[in-house]
Order: sequence, then structure tokens, then C-alpha cells
Amino acid sequence: MQKIHSEFAYQSRELGIQIEDTLGDPPDRKTYARVVKSLIDEFARGTEIDDVNLLSFALLDHLRFNDQAGLLAQCEEYNQGDTAKVLSMVSCADDDASRAIVTVAGANPQLARRAILTAFLYKHPKRWSDEDHSLESLQKSESGDDEDEDQLAPGHDIEHLFDSNGEKNA
Repeated sequence: MQKIHSEFAYQSRELGIQIEDTLGDPPDRKTYARVVKSLIDEFARGTEIDDVNLLSFALLDHLRFNDQAGLLAQCEEYNQGDTAKVLSMVSCADDDASRAIVTVAGANPQLARRAILTAFLYKHPKRWSDEDHSLESLQKSESGDDEDEDQLAPGHDIEHLFDSNGEKNA
């Protein structure tokens, strides 16, 4: 399992949320398909939408990841990378989606690279891991293993928790 840049992990999780929100409950595949088609058309026309997840969302169902190991290696750095190399590792099953990715890559190469890698990571979640930088994780690492000491087991002597005078205080 390979470590990836934390921003890619974040974008991949956000992409999953965006997909779930668009599908709705119960899932509406027709609306989902219309949203994807609309996004692809906008990107293919050259509309400047500087959003990694929207581009990933639009391309997700159309990309074929031909060099998975190479794509995974490209996920180590978020802010810089070789867009041409990433583009050579994927292909598109749809002409409009191909036109969209080529148009975006020409205008904003890093956006295209990030979107492809985010889509790849979303489709292959078992191939990577990220370090957990959440507040809960940081708090656990700071407190160590002291959490077990706060738990009382059955039969545990709890007399020390009460006033030593007991009922005499009443």
C-alpha cells in the first residue's frame, strides 16, 4: 500500500461525497448522467472551472487507467508533476470526455493532472493510504494509551472515587 499526498486523499474523499450527493437517495441515474454530460460539455467548450472534483466527477466514468502503478507514483506530489506523463497513462472511452480533458490540459495542465489522479484514487481506494491528520487522530497520539486507564472493569475497586467520610457528611 503506497502513501499519497494528503490533498489527493482529501480530494478523493470529497469526490465520493459529491457523487453520493448527486446520485441522491434513492439513486437517480438519469440526473447523475445529465450532470456528468453537462460538466463534460462545459469543460470541452473551454469554460474555466478551476475545480479538481468537478473535472474528476465529469471524467470518472469515462477514464481508463492504463498504467496504475505509474499513476500511483504520480500521487506523491500534489502541487507539481508531469501532466503529459499522466495523460499518457490514461485513455478515454468517450469522444466528448477526451475533448474535455485535452481542452483543460491545454489551458490548465495541473488541474487536468490532479483531476485524473483524484479520479484514479477514487476508483482504486485499496491501493493507497494516507496519514490521518484529523483532530481525533492528533488527540489520540498526544494522549498516548491513557484512554484504557479511564475505563472501569467489573469488580474494579471504586471506593477511592468517593469521599473518605462516606455517609458521615450527611
